[in-house]
Amino acid sequence: MRFFGFANGILIAALAVASAQAQAAGPDDQTERGRYLTEMMGCNDCHTPGYFLGKPDMAHRLSGSEVAFEIPGMGAFAGPNLTPDKATGLGAWSDAEIDTVMRTGVRPDGRTLAPSMPWRSFASMSEEDMAAIIAYLRSLPATERKVPGPFGPGETSNTFVMRLVPPGAVVAGAP
Repeated sequence: MRFFGFANGILIAALAVASAQAQAAGPDDQTERGRYLTEMMGCNDCHTPGYFLGKPDMAHRLSGSEVAFEIPGMGAFAGPNLTPDKATGLGAWSDAEIDTVMRTGVRPDGRTLAPSMPWRSFASMSEEDMAAIIAYLRSLPATERKVPGPFGPGETSNTFVMRLVPPGAVVAGAP
């Protein structure tokens, strides 16, 4: 858990620098600012296909990952499609719903996001930064792409899984 606290601290500092740089460059191009912020925040890491497999498919940027994070006792969760596709992405969500999930970790359907989504780091984001991110997400090509899962504890997944393993745990097949 220390790593996540440290990583979130680094992320918050990077966001502050990104925000200051974007504002210094001029807030005229809100979409470009949102692109910059999502890149600084690492959104591509968990939400772009191929990223965790070493071959990110940037033609389908932020359209969802085929790799899920498994958290013991919680299940496995893949980064969802953030494009404006109405069926599989954020296209049916309002700007306020996107803002809420980014700041609170609660989706419009009431489901809480997996702990691997660092919404707590985004909770105090400025209104301007959040609006820029939403504008950028809205500018992406709508890509119909349903990600695998979520998978409950003990369910078999049909995709690659990155497993978070507590210290001292025995992992089958590990050296």
